[in-house]
Amino acid sequence: MRNFKLLLLLAWVITIFYAGSTSYAQEEEPVNYYQMEPLDDSLFIQIQTELFIDPPDPKAEIIVDIRDANNQTISIKGNLYPFLALTPETRAKVVTYPFKINLEENINYGSVFTRVFEKIRLNKIIDPPTKLQISSSMYYINPFFQIFGGERFGIPLKNDIGLSFGIGTEYSGPGETNYIEGNFHILGVKGGAFGAVDALPKLRFGNKVHNLYATAGFHISYVVPFGNFFEFGYTDVLAKPSDQQLKEWTSYDTLKYHSKILSGQYYDFEFRYPISLLGSTRGKVYGARFLNEWHIGYAGRELSLAGSTFDFRFDAMFDSDVRQDQYLLEVLVQKIAESWAFSAFAIGPSVTLSNDAKGNLTVISIFANLRLKVGTSF
Repeated sequence: MRNFKLLLLLAWVITIFYAGSTSYAQEEEPVNYYQMEPLDDSLFIQIQTELFIDPPDPKAEIIVDIRDANNQTISIKGNLYPFLALTPETRAKVVTYPFKINLEENINYGSVFTRVFEKIRLNKIIDPPTKLQISSSMYYINPFFQIFGGERFGIPLKNDIGLSFGIGTEYSGPGETNYIEGNFHILGVKGGAFGAVDALPKLRFGNKVHNLYATAGFHISYVVPFGNFFEFGYTDVLAKPSDQQLKEWTSYDTLKYHSKILSGQYYDFEFRYPISLLGSTRGKVYGARFLNEWHIGYAGRELSLAGSTFDFRFDAMFDSDVRQDQYLLEVLVQKIAESWAFSAFAIGPSVTLSNDAKGNLTVISIFANLRLKVGTSF
């Protein structure tokens, strides 16, 4: 059963990324009723600006119906507008838009198996990041707040001066740690404090020997001013755990496996390369050393595939001074609600794999994660 679960997870990941290597030709006949894949933020914003939609959403669901020359419409998040309300230049861009999902397609008995793959249009797999993401002093600005782990929620006070917050470390999954942090940013320098909410790890049932526990301390880091690609920092743990905390945190330890309890000082760094994958509004690949543990992975917001919009995160943690290697896989699906909540949140499973008590790789945690979007991402 354990191996079967791993095979299912592996097949799922391969299906997503293998599709990225396949490009389908556009339909030869004109498509007059279609959904626009959210792969061009500037055009999506332009359309909504001309229709006086404020704030515009670069990942809005836009459906174009120009089948009837006397009644051509464009639907945005379920609200209908006349197609002629757009300028001639914008209408031309909409009609010639290359990334369409044909809504006039014929449905047959085999469509239940083939429709998803027929909808995939991945001519636009990788794009450069936005200017904000490559800025060494304003990279922290981030409208996405994730409940467990992930990039920090960043609030700009004035350009390169702002605040950021996070629950868990940037690399952790749900219930993995009691770590929380708050930071102040100025000109590429980040300084902040971290503390603990001991209720968080209690959300995870079993396999708590893979957890990371913090008390209180501070950290400071700096992004080199040649683009947002290298950050180095220092972490100092100032408080020791109480006897009660030690007893609780080590209660699941074995001779071979131990929870990691932060103490002393750590020197951290991260190499990263911002990138837009599948039209994502935010994303990066990275390799990092954090709290004496190595991490490599990818994290992206609002990727688009076959008409769906989702966040994707993969993190491989290895060569820890205390913990076993572990692998985090997370997919949060957007476009669940309607109206203003259409892109306001995403929810989905977060799966963690590591070794069990017998040394076999297995799923040690499956938990729901939630991401909120506050404001726009452009």
